[in-house]
Amino acid sequence: MERIDWNPSFSVGVRLLDQQHEQIVAMINLLISEPGGGTVRSETISELLTKLTMYASDHFLAEERLLEEHRYPALASQQGDHKAYRLKIVALCRDTMDYKDSVPAELLEFMKEWWIRHILETDMQYRSFLVERGVK
Repeated sequence: MERIDWNPSFSVGVRLLDQQHEQIVAMINLLISEPGGGTVRSETISELLTKLTMYASDHFLAEERLLEEHRYPALASQQGDHKAYRLKIVALCRDTMDYKDSVPAELLEFMKEWWIRHILETDMQYRSFLVERGVK
């Protein structure tokens, strides 16, 4: 599976959120590169998935607080997207426990596609809203 190439088109115009998005993409890329090595221990995979899940939750909280603070009209939709992601990840991570030395392709594909779509489509909807309010 190909890694995600971070580029300026991913910028939502808010430094903190951009940094968090870039970190999440880096973690996903690390998971993408890990399974092919053949010597990855299940503890390493579990640790990476746990770290990514916790970081994503922290990001969602920061993003939602910022949007709430500025009274973003589509906040409920954003929160719904985040909740759906969490539920899907929990289910896929449970399935991952059946694997010893790899992350299932379904989990990697879901994370990769979800984050690309979420940043480039859903999050971009608030970009001009926050920029107009001077949020950097």
